[in-house]
Amino acid sequence: MNPKTSGDRSEICFFDLETTIPRRRGQGFSILEFGAILVCPKRLVELKSFASLVRPDELSSISLDSVRFNGITRDAVAEAPSFSDIAEEVYGFLHGSVWAGHNIVKFDCVRIREAFEKIGRPAPEPKGIIDSLALLTKKFGRRAGDMKMETLANYFGLGKQTHRSLDDVRMNLEVLKYCATVLFLESSLPDIFTADCAVSPGPTTSTSSKLYSESLILDMYTLSPSSPSKSVPCISLMDLENGEDHPIVSLQTCHTVEVNSDATTPAQSDPFDMTQLKNEIKTEALKLDAIAKEKPEPQSPDISPARATVEGCSGYAGFLELDEVSTTSISVSITSHCRGTHRIKLLHRNVALQLCCPRLRVRFGINPKFVNQAGWPRLSFLVDATPIFCEILDSCDAVAKKFSEDHGSSSEWRHVVIRNYSYVNNPTVRLHIPTIVNGDTAQYGTEIHRKDQSGNVQQYIFDKFDVTKLSNLLRTGISLDAFFSLDTYDYQQSAGIRLVAKKLVIHPSQ
Repeated sequence: MNPKTSGDRSEICFFDLETTIPRRRGQGFSILEFGAILVCPKRLVELKSFASLVRPDELSSISLDSVRFNGITRDAVAEAPSFSDIAEEVYGFLHGSVWAGHNIVKFDCVRIREAFEKIGRPAPEPKGIIDSLALLTKKFGRRAGDMKMETLANYFGLGKQTHRSLDDVRMNLEVLKYCATVLFLESSLPDIFTADCAVSPGPTTSTSSKLYSESLILDMYTLSPSSPSKSVPCISLMDLENGEDHPIVSLQTCHTVEVNSDATTPAQSDPFDMTQLKNEIKTEALKLDAIAKEKPEPQSPDISPARATVEGCSGYAGFLELDEVSTTSISVSITSHCRGTHRIKLLHRNVALQLCCPRLRVRFGINPKFVNQAGWPRLSFLVDATPIFCEILDSCDAVAKKFSEDHGSSSEWRHVVIRNYSYVNNPTVRLHIPTIVNGDTAQYGTEIHRKDQSGNVQQYIFDKFDVTKLSNLLRTGISLDAFFSLDTYDYQQSAGIRLVAKKLVIHPSQ
């Protein structure tokens, strides 16, 4: 394929990578498969496709976790071409086109540039980027549950995600079509389609429905005609809402550009001409900003003295101390989760089981180098587990595991208590701090407090998502009180219980 220059191309290149999953610190990702389709932006039809397995430099980098995720084994890629063998074809598809994909900004784009750098070739440059994860989170909301491609596809009945590159990019395109159609219909009859919508993430007015639906369509189809390759426009409303002039220009802010860029064509009455609507959208966005500014947020110091909390578990209703738990009273039930799915819920005397554990010692703190599939840091740390703590968690494991197996799950159950005595002498458990993502921003889903020498407890207020700062707070050797829920999971042939921290109280250093 002979790549066109950046200014000549108008195709959208949906692409996806399947990679290895790093098993240790410092180990990078290796590409196992590349898949892409070129799509006409005006008709959304597939023009051309390419897919290839890729042999990594070291076959041993393909771990069991990697195989469980995408099904690509060492034998499957043993005779596959290396990345350098397919680099010319990959470059031809990507260079100068508009890149599109799910979470590509934080993952796929980074891996592509790493791969080209590794073989000593210039990386392809996009004309623009459409990240459907950020775009749909902003426009479609969380009505479908989490924003994973698998969840969105299940919501629209598009079948099961295979985690193979070419299948995934075609599914990505279909999901975007469905989301845009739903929002377009809602904007046409907002009082009918949104007022009684049971899956709507929150109250939706007629104005906001139009703003979201038409803005999504504009974001998908309006392309910057003169974006240099070194300054890639990225689909986002963040800069517009913040009122900032950002070097990465959002495609949506090009509101003077019409879909038909031929200036010599006389004006006609076009029912799909959104020029006037784009001005309305910007006006509405500015109105929303003005409303938000009527309630300015207070300045955020590191610690807020006004947020003092009551010491002990009694200050956080619904959490049981360990000596209040009877293992014979632990049971499970099945509850509805995301659309059409279910989850096991742990109970204690028919009430959701949540625990408070005082003075847990941090064995290993947060490692900011590990990231999840969405590209955000994995916020978790290990604490030593006392015998009574282990007894309760083992009972929870046994009850939940049996229920899972009795109801047909074939996933490997991973015990919540870690007993790997080759590394540490005591059993440990992992506490997770959830990350709440909104577009390109994130915040911690756990309240974090500090207790001083006199026993006063004050809450940390974080003005930004700073993993390094959080790692310094939750470092090895400190003691803390933990309030957490016990959430079950069954995903990609792995199942178990995850301890999700709701509140942490850090004790002063001894």
